[in-house]
Amino acid sequence: MGGLLLIRHGRTEWSVARRHTGRTDVPLTAEGEEQARALRPLLSSYRLSRVLTSPLQRASRTAELAELPGIETDPDLVEWDYGGYEGITTAEVQRERPGWYIWRDGVVPGDADHPGETVEEVGARADRVLERLRPVLDDPDTDDAALVAHGHLLRVVTARRLGLPADCGALFRMETAALARLGREHGRPVLTDWNVLPQPE
Repeated sequence: MGGLLLIRHGRTEWSVARRHTGRTDVPLTAEGEEQARALRPLLSSYRLSRVLTSPLQRASRTAELAELPGIETDPDLVEWDYGGYEGITTAEVQRERPGWYIWRDGVVPGDADHPGETVEEVGARADRVLERLRPVLDDPDTDDAALVAHGHLLRVVTARRLGLPADCGALFRMETAALARLGREHGRPVLTDWNVLPQPE
């Protein structure tokens, strides 16, 4: 055991529209709530020692509806601060910046509530979360820890747990209400499951 379970929140109106949703606290849609409830059977096979969630409601509500135990809020699990690109789509950004790619080109500053972050700053937050979970992750006899958070943030966590630079999160696309797990092989962190979705009844 001693693995790390990653759970992306269910759908929101902004995720359906593919709008960059960083610090804006949008709720789950009715479909997103159903997605969260559908995670229950999938998650029932895991024994969890700690459950951390982003403070944003789309993540905390997903954790609640999935009936995860002992939920703790961790502010470092909020999504990437997209700055001036908050609420707009990649296609809209590329009208002004052809070929723009967030993992390479980053974001521009926004207003006071959305100053923006570099991918390295997101990586530093991911590292802090992983450090707090080190007693679990370093103990092969301990039950898994779980993070309920956001697509880009969880991709960065994945990269950092695997010893990769934060921008290698680009390699790990994650669907809404999907599950992933990082375990160990020969004492080293490895990806054991990715984009696992509940099976329809």
